[in-house]
Amino acid sequence: MMRTYSSDTEKLNAAIAGAVAAFTPPEDITVTQWADKKRRLSPESSAEPGPWRTSRTPYLKEPMDAFTDPKVKLLVMVASSQVGKSEFELNSIGYIIDQDPSSILYIHPTIDDAKKFSKLRVAPMVRDCKALRAKVADPKSRESGNTILQKSFPGGMLTMCGSNSASALASTPVRYVVGDELDRWAASAGTEGNPWELAKARQTTFYNAKSVAVSTPTIKGHSAIEDLFLEGTQERWHHRCPECGEFHNIVFSDIKFEYETTIIKNKKTYTVTSVLWKCPSCETTHTERQMKAQPAKWIAANPAAYANGARSFWLNAFSSPWASWASLILSYLNALGSTEKLQVVYNTKFGELWEDRGDLEDEETIMGRRETYEAELPDGVLVLTCGVDTQDDRLEYEVVGHGRWGEKWGIKRGILMGRPDTTEVWQALDDVIDHQYSFASGLKLKISTTFVDSGGHYTQEVYEACRARMYRKVFAIKGRGGEGVPYTAPPKKTNIVIKGRYVGQCWLYTLGVDSGKQAIMDSLRVRSPGAKYYHFPKNQDLGYGVEFFAGLLSERLVYKQGRQHPWVWEKIPGHERNEALDCRNYANAAFKATGADLDAIAERLKALANSGRPQTPKRAKLAPHRKQGGVDRYFDEW
Repeated sequence: MMRTYSSDTEKLNAAIAGAVAAFTPPEDITVTQWADKKRRLSPESSAEPGPWRTSRTPYLKEPMDAFTDPKVKLLVMVASSQVGKSEFELNSIGYIIDQDPSSILYIHPTIDDAKKFSKLRVAPMVRDCKALRAKVADPKSRESGNTILQKSFPGGMLTMCGSNSASALASTPVRYVVGDELDRWAASAGTEGNPWELAKARQTTFYNAKSVAVSTPTIKGHSAIEDLFLEGTQERWHHRCPECGEFHNIVFSDIKFEYETTIIKNKKTYTVTSVLWKCPSCETTHTERQMKAQPAKWIAANPAAYANGARSFWLNAFSSPWASWASLILSYLNALGSTEKLQVVYNTKFGELWEDRGDLEDEETIMGRRETYEAELPDGVLVLTCGVDTQDDRLEYEVVGHGRWGEKWGIKRGILMGRPDTTEVWQALDDVIDHQYSFASGLKLKISTTFVDSGGHYTQEVYEACRARMYRKVFAIKGRGGEGVPYTAPPKKTNIVIKGRYVGQCWLYTLGVDSGKQAIMDSLRVRSPGAKYYHFPKNQDLGYGVEFFAGLLSERLVYKQGRQHPWVWEKIPGHERNEALDCRNYANAAFKATGADLDAIAERLKALANSGRPQTPKRAKLAPHRKQGGVDRYFDEW
């Protein structure tokens, strides 16, 4: 039966009475207490759907309770994946909607990230939490104010946007700012400037404003979340050592592990057989189960920051209930050989900033990996190439042996004194190129392809020398830096002009030297023989002394903020000579250009060894390339 009212006053009184009846005063509870009482994890986004239990992730209690601390104005969490950092954000937002309603600006790296988070995380949370479902407007109503990027509720509204949206970041006032994945944010919101500062400027009218910044770390020295962390209390989650009782943050450098390697279908696979944590205080080792059962607590390096209203926390996946230590180490092993993959592991698993050289060993350590070769060519070498760097007074070269799956051997490194415009220095290089390098079995290999740098002051003379040696597969190269430049591309003919006189043409390869350098550094990180591993000889007369390794590790990637291609290679101070790095780069490119069928070469070498008649196999053919007005016979006949 529909009730009728006799006057406007009666309607108003009824409306007030209804509102009072529907209003539930906020409880004096923390985010942790609210989540344990009212939050339910949704099946779409959780491996453990159902009631939230802070006891499952005890390290989140302190950050969540800090959110309801009126003294805290800035709350920062730096965290790896699989630790529940998104649930920390969602619990805080749920608390605001239910207990302390006000305006919230939730900023994501991009608008697409915001939409995805709204659909996959916020909407299911509202649906599955009775307290939130009763307060967030029904999205089916045209007047609900509930859209993908805006969720209205009594007393406030949740607005989600991308970091590059200047209009969203600089419009109406907000009390709460939540920034997700700050290290992936745009450097500027359009032309308006820093997105974080723009968002915080919207809080000036609120005496009780609070800012929350959450992100996985990225690059050391270029991480926005690192800067904010340093403003706060700098707290890290410490476990107690069962032996000495000291508390320590469990980090990758203190993890000791063993593993087995197998090769299946030409691919390395790993099995982690043991993972232990070594206590930095007493040096005893303990298992994952032992350490996760120990008492743990947050310890601040800068507790004085609390007086300024800033608390910051740093957490990695070694404390996660969902990530086993063996799985973290397996991720690391599978990433070896790829800088991009390693950075992902360091950032998202180990919760560590990525440094310029990551986990790359120094030259003395790599020099210590040298081996004694029993013959000029160790078993496993299938193709030989040579890389030559030209200087005004000399040629520097390296002969490199290539095997299956990217495994390589340094064969010989040398310097040939003489200007590149003299005959004598090129004749000395001929001796290197024409030499037949021997296995212990007596089989011999010749160098298949030689790449010679044509940069510097003797470009035309290098062209002329390479043209005269095309039948030896000696080719000029030109290096190009920058992202996206192919490591090797089909060669093109170029004119040779000596002292103003045209003398002919030669083939010229253009190399993407940056990608080549990165591949070298990736391989140097591989520490066990096999796929992508680099071998170096200890034999004294082969040229692999301290100068070689200093030159091989003479450059590093440096991040230049604000550039279209921010990563550039620069020489490391004290490592001024980079010829060894360039020679290895050119030799690797020469091998790639051959397109050699290593399986076929291995079978041919095996057949020759079994025949008892040691021979020198033919040079490997170059990879097919596009013909340009006819191809010289040197590409057709071998």
